[in-house]
Amino acid sequence: MKKISIFIVVALVALSSRAYSIDTTAKQAILIDFSSGEILFKKNEDHKISPASLTKIMTSIVAFDLIKKGQLKLDEKITISTKAWRMSKQGYSSMFIMPNDKITVENLLKGIIIASGNDACLALAEGIAGSEESFAIMMNEKAKDIGMKNTNFSNASGIFSGDNYSTIADVGMMSVHLIKNYPEFYKIYSEKSFTWDRTGGKPITQSNRNSLLYRNSNVDGIKTGHLSDSGFSLAASMKNGERRLVSVVSGTASNAERTRESLKLLNYAVITTDLVKIKKDNPLLVAEFWNGKLNQTKLHLKDDVFFAYSKRKSRDLNLTINIDQPIKKQFKINDELGLLKVQDKNGFSKEYTLYASENYTKINFIRKFINTINFLVWG
Repeated sequence: MKKISIFIVVALVALSSRAYSIDTTAKQAILIDFSSGEILFKKNEDHKISPASLTKIMTSIVAFDLIKKGQLKLDEKITISTKAWRMSKQGYSSMFIMPNDKITVENLLKGIIIASGNDACLALAEGIAGSEESFAIMMNEKAKDIGMKNTNFSNASGIFSGDNYSTIADVGMMSVHLIKNYPEFYKIYSEKSFTWDRTGGKPITQSNRNSLLYRNSNVDGIKTGHLSDSGFSLAASMKNGERRLVSVVSGTASNAERTRESLKLLNYAVITTDLVKIKKDNPLLVAEFWNGKLNQTKLHLKDDVFFAYSKRKSRDLNLTINIDQPIKKQFKINDELGLLKVQDKNGFSKEYTLYASENYTKINFIRKFINTINFLVWG
C-alpha cells in the first residue's frame, strides 16, 4: 500500500483547556449529529419507555409516506367518527373535532403536530386504514423499515398502553428519518400556532406545545410527550449554520425541565464540537502509480463525508490516501481502489473507502518497456 498524505485545516473556535463535560437530569437522553449520524451523548438510551405523544411522530410519518407515494392527498377530506370525537371529551389533548365533520388531511396533520390532538390521530388513522388497529400495523411496519428494533406501536396517539413502547435511541432514529425523508412536511413542526374553522363554532387557534420553539429561534421541532409513568419527554432539533442536531429526553418532572435539559444538550454539541465535511469529489483525492510512466487517477468517496470533531483537539487533521501499489489490474469507474484515513495526533481515526473516478486499462509489456526507457532518458 502506498500512502499519500494531505492536510486540511479545520476552523475551530478556541476554547479553554478545561474539559467540558455534561450530564442531564433526564432519566433517558440522546444527542445526535444529524449529518454524520454520530451519537454525541447518551444516557439509558435503550431503556424501555412509554413514548406518549412522541408516538405521533410515527403517525405523521405514515401519512407523509402515503402522500409522497400519491396514495393520500393533503386536501383529501376525512369524515370524523363518534369514536374519534369522544377522544376530545376524555381529557386528552385535542383538536376539538366534531362528529361527521369533514376535515382535510392537512388540517388533521397540523392538529396532530401542533396541537397534539389525540382525536386528530384517531381520525387520521381511521381515514387511512379503516381502524386504529390496522393503522398501528402500518406504523410498526414503518418502524421496522427505519430500523427501530425496540419499539412497538399499539395506537396512533400514544395514550398509555403496555403494548405501546419504545426507547430514546429508537425515537432519535425516527426523528432523524422524519427530517431527512420528509423536508417538505417537516416545516409544519416549526409552526407556533394553528387555526382552523371548526364546524358549528368560532375558529379555534392553538399554540405549539414545544416550548423550545419560543426559547431559541434555531429550534424547528419536533414533538413533546407526557404520561404519568414516563414523565415529560421531548424530541427536539436545532440548526446551527449548516449543521443540524437532534436530541431526545424522557423522564423529566416538568415541561420546564424537559425544555431546559434539551437546550442544554443541543448547546453542548455546539460548544464542544464542529462538523467537518469532506466532499466526495474533493480535488485532493488523487492517486499516483507507475505503469511504465507516472500515471495519476482521480478518486472519489461514495458520498460526502461528515463527522463531528472535538474543538479541544488539534486544529489539523491528517488525511492519508492508501492505495494498492503497484496497480496491476484494470479498473473501472466506481471500483474500490483504497482507503482515505482521517486521523490526528490525539488518537482520532476514521476510514472511508475510495473509488476510481475514471477507467484504466493496463498497457502491454512492450509499451510499458518503451515508456520506461523514455522516462529514464528524457525524464
